[in-house]
Amino acid sequence: MTPPLLERVLVIMPAWNEGLAVGNTVREVLARPEGYDILVVNDGSTDNTAQVAANAGATVLQLPFNLGVGGAMRAGFKYAHRLNYDAVIQVDADGQHDPKDIAVVLDGLENADISIGARFAEKGTYTVSGPRKWAMVFLARTISRLAGTRLTDVTSGFRAANRRGIAQYLDHYPAEYLGDTIDSLVVAIRSGCKVTQVPVEMRVRQAGTPSHNPAKAALYLGRSIFAFLFAMTRKPSTVVHAESEVG
Repeated sequence: MTPPLLERVLVIMPAWNEGLAVGNTVREVLARPEGYDILVVNDGSTDNTAQVAANAGATVLQLPFNLGVGGAMRAGFKYAHRLNYDAVIQVDADGQHDPKDIAVVLDGLENADISIGARFAEKGTYTVSGPRKWAMVFLARTISRLAGTRLTDVTSGFRAANRRGIAQYLDHYPAEYLGDTIDSLVVAIRSGCKVTQVPVEMRVRQAGTPSHNPAKAALYLGRSIFAFLFAMTRKPSTVVHAESEVG
């Protein structure tokens, strides 16, 4: 695969009621020497997320009501495609994704269409336990076999895509719960996208309260396995195959 020229990179930051954290996260990304553009997709927030993000220097796309991460990312991909960006990368508004690792994740696109910033691969101390861990291990092993490469963190939202990846996402990017991670990754692999991962170190939330608890972890287990099985029934996208034939 020919290494891409990533002259224009768009950081897509879906945000729902992240007024306490999004401003600092935007400023940290803009302070990077690489000169990334930032699009904050305000996902129907009821707080001052949009105003804080705009004041910090981001371009803000307003959604009229809460669609979830999948819906917000779909809007971001359409924006990136229309403005002809070379690559996109999703960064959480809560500050858990360290902006210094954006370049590391983008480097993965030298040999792949989708690059995942993996939390359980050599760096950092990020851990999970209980049903959430069981689901992550099961999904990582299963999707690794599908992708033909070892993936340890298939639910990470810290992921980048090149032009082929963006085109595939535009053709098929689900808005259902967990669809933005499991479903989108499975369909991308089955459609011919090459996937890789690079180790990154997670940070704690810069503000706000984590939503995980034992009940939600158990629910996560069931929903994530359902999302995988549902993804296997979807038709692969034809966009990537068509682009390969043209190339």
